[in-house]
Amino acid sequence: MYLLYADESGTTHDSNQQYFVLAGFCVFERQGYWISDQLDQIAARFDPADPVSVELHGSPMLSGRGKWRSYPKSDREKAIEDILQVFLQSHPSNRLFASVIKKTVVSPKDPVEVAFEQLASRFDRYLIRLHKNDNTQRGIIIFDKSTYETTIQSLATDFRTIGYSWGVIRNFSEVPLFLDSKASRLIQLADILAYAIFRYFEKGDSKFFSIIQSRLDSEGGIVHGLHIQQ
Repeated sequence: MYLLYADESGTTHDSNQQYFVLAGFCVFERQGYWISDQLDQIAARFDPADPVSVELHGSPMLSGRGKWRSYPKSDREKAIEDILQVFLQSHPSNRLFASVIKKTVVSPKDPVEVAFEQLASRFDRYLIRLHKNDNTQRGIIIFDKSTYETTIQSLATDFRTIGYSWGVIRNFSEVPLFLDSKASRLIQLADILAYAIFRYFEKGDSKFFSIIQSRLDSEGGIVHGLHIQQ
């Protein structure tokens, strides 16, 4: 089974932000431990006695909000880069997926709905490609519980029964699950991946996105894992 850990970056209601991003990465069920262990080691730089208490989130780390204020910016930026390198160096089957929505373009539609449809369908099609290569797998999407849970649960149910714009989701074993990011390094990684993509489109800052861009789901030179609506 493949697990897609996903999170959003940007908000739907802030008029000062142009973009909303929903992004995540899929990981084979037995590979998550290695990634979590690597992220624990990065967190330990900031609290060796209690690394579990250190939450890795892109925006507060870069801006120095909260407890991150006490650490030099260079250390915080290096930690973000190293976190992204952990994903970059992980197993090739771990793929990055992202939906980037310019909010004014889809208005009055809910950007969460548009982004989730794209993310879910692209993950589903990745599983279809695996099946065609004699590697049949099922998938589950796992979100931070602070994400738009009610909207996404409703959409996921509709996609499995009624369908989405290109068909019906066929390879998910369950509707999306929601975890507390405090308890999951993999959700924290999804947050930082989404933030890296958001900064690229919202701020024109490619520093972090350039590290992970090559891990967008692709096949035969065609990138399937990135949807941009702008």
